[in-house]
Amino acid sequence: MPDKQLADVVIIGGGPGGYVAAIRAAQLGLATVCVEMDKTLGGTCVNIGCIPSKALLTSSEHYEFARLHAAEHGVTFEGVSFDLATMMKRKDSVVAQNTKGIEYLFRKNGIEWAKGRGTLKAGKVVEVSAADGSTSSYQARNVIIATGSVPVELPFLKFDEERILSNDGALRIPEIPKHLIVIGGGVIGLELGSVWRRLGAKVTVIELLPSILPGNDAEIIREADKIFRKQGLDIRAGTRVVGARRDGNHVLIDVEKDGSAETLDADYVLVSIGRKSSLTGIDPAALDLTLGKHGEIAVDAQMRTNLPNVFAIGDAVGGKLLAHKAEEEGVIAAEVIGGHDVQMDYRSMPSVVYTWPEIATVGLAEHEVKESGSKYKVGRFPFSANGRARTMAETTGLVKFIADATTDELLGCHIIGANASDLIQEVVLAFEYRGSSEDIGMTVHSHPTLSETVKEAALGVLGRSIHI
Repeated sequence: MPDKQLADVVIIGGGPGGYVAAIRAAQLGLATVCVEMDKTLGGTCVNIGCIPSKALLTSSEHYEFARLHAAEHGVTFEGVSFDLATMMKRKDSVVAQNTKGIEYLFRKNGIEWAKGRGTLKAGKVVEVSAADGSTSSYQARNVIIATGSVPVELPFLKFDEERILSNDGALRIPEIPKHLIVIGGGVIGLELGSVWRRLGAKVTVIELLPSILPGNDAEIIREADKIFRKQGLDIRAGTRVVGARRDGNHVLIDVEKDGSAETLDADYVLVSIGRKSSLTGIDPAALDLTLGKHGEIAVDAQMRTNLPNVFAIGDAVGGKLLAHKAEEEGVIAAEVIGGHDVQMDYRSMPSVVYTWPEIATVGLAEHEVKESGSKYKVGRFPFSANGRARTMAETTGLVKFIADATTDELLGCHIIGANASDLIQEVVLAFEYRGSSEDIGMTVHSHPTLSETVKEAALGVLGRSIHI
């Protein structure tokens, strides 16, 4: 083993949490090393998650618009078709642009990329095993664990990435499925199911719980369920998968609902039932590292583990498995190491589902506010009453606010509609300042814009919506 190289910070994992932590640490003047075993930086999000899925979502949205909606605008096409290979090539190009961009940021900020599999040893020593068999070793003053997460398998339906797919395989199907079964009605399943439905596949979504998007606001779920069914998704909520087997190019899925059994035949199956923390290169027992009840690394509000000067961030610490959550946790960890008195606050953390229409949320769902016992008021505004939405022919959906009945402080916001991922951001800012519905309602919004739906829904909490 070669002599240990000294570093102020060694980060294990180059995904959104890890690479952002590395950049912030370097900005603070810390000698920073980021260990990543994949051929590219960016982790699951950039390589096989957020970025490639959004590229395919955008491409498939363009195809569906040309095929079904362009004529409404007076734009007609003859023989609309698509080239799947070109679509996939563009997706790969977008991913490459992002990974190369992260490499550039590492060079710009003087961050060392240690290429290989990182293993954390006692005393904050990180050993790196490269693909060519060579090894290197770092003595860190501080360590940030950012090892991400992996998809959960069904014990009787293991991933082969040929017919039985994780999110990775579902981004690389070489043909349009005749019948794609999606097991799991959460974010990943609905997004990737939407991609292949738009391109012509029959898509069946099987969800064990009584509704899709479990945990979200019930009113938004009902609206989403109605929209997705109208678009052509066959949604089977409250349905249990009890068995499965592959037969050549077919996968047979046994399901049960309300005592009735059925076998579904598909050529591809996407298993999207959740993800779990990955601790690659981390031996909790050997390190005496404390874990939570689901196998995630336990941390405090400063992202500190129970080990001195060892931090953990992102999917490795559980909670909502969101790239932007990991990024902010990475910033907090780096700043704590740099001597700043900061801590993580999850109250203003937004979540987005990139179906069309999009779904975006921040704060509490209505059932959560009810369970807390707080008295509250609700304001709603439909996209159908918004001038800009009408010009865009995007009148599906609504904005919903929940506010404290006494103080008017915002407790939750839920949007289903065009560009919801962008519309939620002014609400997130208001949450950060513990703002009220009146704060948003009294703010001038440009006309005509979709953002006026947010203003009107906020006014609705006060009983003052103008356009309904």
